[in-house]
Formats: sequence, C-alpha cells, structure tokens
Amino acid sequence: MLGKKVSGVRVVPLMVKIVTVFTVFLLVSNVSTNYLNLTLNQGEQIRLLNKLLIADLKDLHVFASNQYEIFQFNQDVDAARENITQSTLQQLEQDGSLAMGLYPDGSIFMVATPRGGQAIDFSDQQQLQSMNAALEEGVTDGLFRFVYDDRPYIGVYKYHPQWELFFIRAEDQNEFYADSVRIFQTVLWLILLITLVCAVVGVLILRRILKFVGVITSQIMAMQERQAMELVDIRGAPNDDISYLGVAFNSLASTIENLLNIFKKFVARDVAQKAYREREIRLEGSKRDLAILFSDIKGFTFMTETLGTDIIKLLNLHYDQAIRHIHENNGDVGSIIGDALLAVFGVIGRPNENKSYQAIRAGYQIIRVAATLREQMFKRREQILANRGALTDAEERVFKAVLIDVGVGIDGGEVFYGNIGSNERMVNTVIGDNVNSSSRLEGLTRFYRVPMIVSEYIKDHVESDFDHYYFMELDQVQVKGKTIGKKIFWPLDTRRMDADFRARADIFRQALYEYYDGDWTAAHEKFSKIELPMAEIFRQRTKDGKPPRGWSGIWTMTEK
Repeated sequence: MLGKKVSGVRVVPLMVKIVTVFTVFLLVSNVSTNYLNLTLNQGEQIRLLNKLLIADLKDLHVFASNQYEIFQFNQDVDAARENITQSTLQQLEQDGSLAMGLYPDGSIFMVATPRGGQAIDFSDQQQLQSMNAALEEGVTDGLFRFVYDDRPYIGVYKYHPQWELFFIRAEDQNEFYADSVRIFQTVLWLILLITLVCAVVGVLILRRILKFVGVITSQIMAMQERQAMELVDIRGAPNDDISYLGVAFNSLASTIENLLNIFKKFVARDVAQKAYREREIRLEGSKRDLAILFSDIKGFTFMTETLGTDIIKLLNLHYDQAIRHIHENNGDVGSIIGDALLAVFGVIGRPNENKSYQAIRAGYQIIRVAATLREQMFKRREQILANRGALTDAEERVFKAVLIDVGVGIDGGEVFYGNIGSNERMVNTVIGDNVNSSSRLEGLTRFYRVPMIVSEYIKDHVESDFDHYYFMELDQVQVKGKTIGKKIFWPLDTRRMDADFRARADIFRQALYEYYDGDWTAAHEKFSKIELPMAEIFRQRTKDGKPPRGWSGIWTMTEK
C-alpha cells in the first residue's frame, strides 16, 4: 500500500498520494463548511434568542413594577420577591433558563431557575462593573454574557429605577448550543463515513485508471534489481498519456539496451555491470587473485597468407563458440589479438567458486570447438572427394589453412586488474607475471605436443576442491625471459583415462624423475618404451645419455 523501498527511499504509489490528498481536501472542505454553517446558525439562534429574552424581560419588568406598587402599599418585600420569582418561573421552559434581580453592588434580590437551589452570589464582577458603567452614562439595558454558578450564560438586562436593581433574563449557553453541537457532531460523523466511502470508491476507480502506472513502476523496479534494461508490457493499456509514457520508455529502453549490448561486447562483463550500477567508469584497479587463460591458434601465419580477408569469417566462427564457453564458466574475455585470446577467471561469479577449475573446463571446451570445426572440414573434404575425386592444389592449401588447432596455457595468482589509460580513452586490462606466464605455457604446448599446459598454482588450487583431473607432470622449465624454473602440468580428465594410459603415465613419471636426477640413460630407456605425445622430445634430449654440465633438472627454453 505504501510502496516499496528502492535504495533506501520509499516509492509511494501515485494512487495513494492522489487519494490521500483528495481525502484530506474533502474532509477539510466538508468539515469547514459544516463548522461555518454551525457558526452562522448559532448567530441566527442568538438573534432570535435575544428577541425572546427581551420579550420575557419586558413581562418581568412590568410585573416587577406592579409588585412595587403593591410593596408601596404593604411594605412586604419578601412577598414581592416571592411573587416575582413564581411568576417568572412560569415563563422559564428550559432547565438552564434563568431570571435574576441583581443590585448594582452585586447582591441578589431574587433568582428564578427550573434547576432550583439557593441563590448564589453573582461572581462575574467584570460584567457587573460594565453594567454599572453603562448605567452611569444613561444606558439602562443591554445584551451580555456572564458566568453564574460556574456556567456560561447569554442574556439581556434592564435597570428598574423603582426597585433600583437590574432584572436579568438569560439562558445557559451550553444548553442553548447543545442541539446545534449535537447536530454538528452527527453531520461530522456522516462526513467521515461519506468520505471513507468516497475514498474506497476513488481507490477502485483510480486503480483502474492508473493501473498501468503501477505496472510500469513495478517492471522498472524489477529491472533495477536485475540491472537489466527491458521493455515494459503495456498490452491492453488505454490511449492516454500514461500509455504514451510507457511507449516512450520502451523506445528509450530499446535504444539504451542496444547501446548497452554494444558496450558489453567491447568491455569485460564486470566492467559493464559496474558501469551500469555506478553510472560511470573510473581509472582504477586493484590486486586480485585470478586464473589467467591464454589460447592461441597454431599456424596462424600460414592461415592468413592462404585465406586473406576470409580469415575473419573463420576466426569469428571459432571465437563465437569459444567465448560462449568462457562465459558459461564465469570467465571474462580480457582481450582478443588476432589469433590469441586472453580470459580471466575469478572476476565474475561467487567468491567461493574454484576459478582454476573453471579455467581448465573452459580451456578444454575451446579445444573441442577447434576439434569440431576440423571434423566438419574433414567431412566437407570427403564430400568433395566423393563427388569430384580430388582437390586442386589451391583447394588443398585452403583445406589445410582452415584446420584450426589451438593451444591453451593457464596460470594464476595475484595480478593487477582494472582500467588504465585516460578519461578520454581507457581499456580494461590484467597485468602481472602470471599473465605473461600463461602465454609462455601456451607456447610450450607446441614443444610437448599436448593441447593444454597449466602451472603448479592451477594444479594445487584445483586439487584442493576437486579430483576430476589428473595432472601429469611434464617438465621443469625456465621459459625465455624468466630466471627461475617452474613445473608444468598437463591436466587430464580422470573419467577418460583407461588402465593402459595410466600405466604409460606411471612409466613417464618414473622416467621424468630419473631425468631430473641426471640419470639420462635410464630415463631414455623408459621414454623409448612409451607412446605419449611428449615422450619424443625427451627421447631426443636424452639420446646421448649425458645431461649438460651443471644440470639442475630444469630445462632452459631458448625460444617462446
């Protein structure tokens, strides 16, 4: 009813505001009108009351004059007082009616009231002084308000020169106004009831009229929570300005969504999300623990020389699927430079996800993408051979050029990740020794003839959470440009390893340790017995049976 909170601010529905404002105005208007009506009626009642009181006061004055003449004859003031009181009581109809004889000094001559009781001293000295002051100026009668017996009264008075006192005829103000106040309260409750009914009916009508305001608002709030720009559903909306706002928003949303989609294609996904959330992109970065994947297409020079501009179509065909797999594993593409692709893992996704495991999975999916494309090319070649019998030299060259094969290197650790450049032009990048190392590891796939090579960091990280991969140790190498040696590994899916492969892997591991120890004769013998893709390079290294002078078990690479 009161709306939802967005970013700590409550968004109150428009319908609630409209109903509240009009309900308040309706109440104020009706209550004010009723109060003014009450005030005017009370004024008219007082005017009529004055006429009645004056008439009664005249009768009282005449009767008092007659009693004075009788008093002059018998000198019985008590009898005169009693006669005046009883005569006046016959004219008083209301419990709060009052007739009084009051001396200028405030003492009471007589009091007549249906309430009964003994006379009480006139305590309203202010009114008494006003009456005496007016009498001195020759004014003998008037209208006044006074308090008697702790009750407010409205009345008229007239000075009787023979009795030398003021005769007063008055009515209890509270009792006089009681009926009008009761009517006012009754009308007030009716106003509240009618206003409540009108508010309910108004809510129902406004809910129907403003239905699509709520629809548009709720959908926009949902978009803000999801941080996604979508079209609002305004099917069935009437042709009014609200519907026009919805149409205008959809037009704007479509334009923004197109721009956002274009923006996302040129920057990392986490950068796009942060820009959408913070409404800006800043030159900033931080040290983060990430896994870095580097893939490269082998024989790219031959491919470009053969295919020319058609190389773009082939690359797009490969990258379209490769990047999709990277995103599926919560990776993000850092850069694409021709045949090389750099991806980072650990930027997007939950903090407890194993980024190294995701990188290996994505790496093998990229390798399978290339293998699938090669299979399709081989099938196409077989179809041509079946139809024509042979390929021309040019066609054979093109066939070899489209056989995409990739190598993947993965390393990880602490790197700098962020935006560099200027406020006019900036790029998102990842910088660190481990980034260069992943590129070097990919280059080693050509020497060791395996599709993927990872560092010991990646191996340890994956093994801390999973046992899906067997990490075959390949060598200890010092790549070009580095001063220390590192162990490198070939990750293998344990579910795809048969007993024969495991046996060959064990022999290779034994031979590798003898190789490290400098027993190259024994190592060469074992390397010669196994058929593994990397064994050939070790057979060539150890064929002389003697390691180089100063051998430390680390092979130094002389080329990338």
